[in-house]
Amino acid sequence: MAALAVSLGDPAGIGPEIIAESWARRHDMALAPFFVVGGAGVLAEAAGARGLAVEIQRIEAPSQAARVFENALPVLGQEDCDAIPGNPDDQGAALAMHSLAEATRHALLGTASAVVTAPIAKAQLARVGFEYPGQTEFLADVCGLEREDAVMMLAGPSLRAVPLTVHCALADVPTRLTQSLIEHRARIVAQALARDLGITSPRLAVCGLNPHAGEGGRFGDEEARIIEPAIEALSAEGLRITGPHPADALFTPRARQTYDVALAMYHDQALVPLKALDFDEGVNVTLGLPIVRTSPDHGTAFDIAGKSLAHPGAMIAALKLAGDMATRRASHG
Repeated sequence: MAALAVSLGDPAGIGPEIIAESWARRHDMALAPFFVVGGAGVLAEAAGARGLAVEIQRIEAPSQAARVFENALPVLGQEDCDAIPGNPDDQGAALAMHSLAEATRHALLGTASAVVTAPIAKAQLARVGFEYPGQTEFLADVCGLEREDAVMMLAGPSLRAVPLTVHCALADVPTRLTQSLIEHRARIVAQALARDLGITSPRLAVCGLNPHAGEGGRFGDEEARIIEPAIEALSAEGLRITGPHPADALFTPRARQTYDVALAMYHDQALVPLKALDFDEGVNVTLGLPIVRTSPDHGTAFDIAGKSLAHPGAMIAALKLAGDMATRRASHG
């Protein structure tokens, strides 16, 4: 199996140091071989500031990564920049955008078995021409998919959660939420959990939008008008799906034992419980793509970049999950 491709993320953020730390822990964590696209100097500086003995070796092709990985962190390409931790700039954003594009290209070509994306600063990338709300939307576009076909799932040891609407204002959620959107994304989630995670008959639990799941229409009619018909249609297709459940009760320890993934109506309804439960091991997975993509479920953390405070757990978890998913896809053709 080909090595994993890792995008550098914003070089002024914590991405480079947690990538270097992940490589340093490659044996203890049984990580699959990976290479980073660009930023050899940035990675060397980040490793040094963290007190890590990380050898950096540039490679000319992804096929060289597995051989190099045992003794050095492989870096593909000459692109680099002078980065100051905590101080993002346009030069660093351009490197981050290049690294993301190239890592994704290699995953599409099959010269990498998956792409693992380090955190970016969306506002900074917009300054250098990145026209997407986030990396998920970029990946959908370059894979030739509609944005509705790329589904964000947050995964940790305690919880898997999918926000059905993602990067939009909270005020826009009720108008974006439709029966067809719920049905379409629920099907993608069920198929992906079976294909990529080996959950042959996944159990889906659907959150309500309103407090108490609408309280029989007293607090809103979206449950009766949109969510319940979607659940009924999906259940008739054979999906194991329940709801709409009051969101304030769905993430308790007992409730989490009753489903494999929770479908939330908006961004924070999914991410708040995931980050509360599994912040240091949370992974952002994009379902529905022809390639495997994972990412640590946190941001650039400019405020702690370069201070040896960033925990590498989420990056290690993203690398491990990407390797597992790629292996499963390869074994099933």
